[in-house]
Amino acid sequence: MTENEEHFIIASGLVKIFQVADLEVVALQGLDIEIARGEMLALVGPSGSGKSTFLSALGGLDRPSAGKLEVDSQNLLKFNQAELTAYRRDQVGFVWQQTTRNLLPYLTARENIELLMTLAGRGLRERHEWASELLEAVGMQEYANQKPTQLSGGQQQRIAIACALANKPKILLADEPTGEVDWPTAQMILKLLHDLRDRYDLTIVLVTHDPRVAEQADRVIAIRDGRTSTETIRAEAQEASAESALVAAPTLREELVVLDSAGRLQLPGDQRTLAGIGKRAKIELVDGGILIRPSDDDRAERPETEPEDEQTSSSLYRSLYSADPLPTPERRNGKAKGRTWWRKSK
Repeated sequence: MTENEEHFIIASGLVKIFQVADLEVVALQGLDIEIARGEMLALVGPSGSGKSTFLSALGGLDRPSAGKLEVDSQNLLKFNQAELTAYRRDQVGFVWQQTTRNLLPYLTARENIELLMTLAGRGLRERHEWASELLEAVGMQEYANQKPTQLSGGQQQRIAIACALANKPKILLADEPTGEVDWPTAQMILKLLHDLRDRYDLTIVLVTHDPRVAEQADRVIAIRDGRTSTETIRAEAQEASAESALVAAPTLREELVVLDSAGRLQLPGDQRTLAGIGKRAKIELVDGGILIRPSDDDRAERPETEPEDEQTSSSLYRSLYSADPLPTPERRNGKAKGRTWWRKSK
């Protein structure tokens, strides 16, 4: 099996530079991501890390400055403007956080869906039949003739998802799709995305700041400073006893640091400070992994008081993605050893 057959989406060494007045802003600095066909991937990271920039490049809304970006064996960097327009129209569906960006307020739900097919040159009968199927798929048949202003936020987002699927795309891109609804409604939208993914063989990439949303994805990629930082995957469940098998256990997940093609990895500043690591560190190969610890002549000063935990709910990518230092060995054990351990992935 070739690389392209294994991965539906391949981004390698992706760079995006924006020109702002006389300054150049580097939004992506060699991003590496591979996404399997049919996968639901969540992108997380601080504001300005490059999440939305990558989503725009993947959707054909913007061109990367350098690197490689392939979708289903198509090299997007080699597309001319007409090919890029056809790619956006036929192969990608978009769902945005702001419902006003998804729907035209003066059209009904059905008309919003059929408009996109009209622009793609679909016939009247095909438009009507497919719009009816999509309205049924998102549970909005009875609201087909309602305008967006007559619908709740959750209902508007369901119609927006139907619009995103109007031209039968291969990829669904969602930028904070649950950002303007309450959590019960968000759960309904996430379940709908899972159902539609299975029903229409979609590959879904969503950007979110909500760890509860990210937990619903197959895999979570954290982006820092325009590069892939960590990857959180479902860990293999341990063998359960007869008693524990009767109790539903939460999904086990494991966060892994991502190394780029040159073997580089990112150590967040807060974690380095807690470990006493400055600009240089000692690397030792030990039994079962690699030990990273501060250099004797370049130790970083530890903060006298550690930052408080601002989030009471648990975060599946807290240890590296957020600033909360709780998961480090020093905080867990109540000791300050000045060491950071990275376990070798099996």
